[in-house]
Amino acid sequence: MEVTGKLVKKLQAESGTSKAGKPWEKQTVIIDNGNEFNNLIAVSAFGEEKIKHLNKLEVGMEVAILCNVYSREYNGKYYHNIDGYHFTNQSNAKKPTDFITSDDVPF
Repeated sequence: MEVTGKLVKKLQAESGTSKAGKPWEKQTVIIDNGNEFNNLIAVSAFGEEKIKHLNKLEVGMEVAILCNVYSREYNGKYYHNIDGYHFTNQSNAKKPTDFITSDDVPF
């Protein structure tokens, strides 16, 4: 799934230790997708490498984030996660119409 919109907030990085004794680290950002309702989406990055890529993005940028969306059950309730794995600055991205000019046409 791809989430696109304006990066409006970066939350503080979190870290801890799993039940198995392994350290973990995550950071969450808030994206405004521009919809009239339910426009804010929280996307998390887990692990040092993904957080490094996430931190190349800055508040105010138009971004695209590829995500895995999943749910898990705990005590009869379901909790949802949106985990980002590819982070792109779209602020300077060309629009599809920008790619073809009259000079590019062979006839």
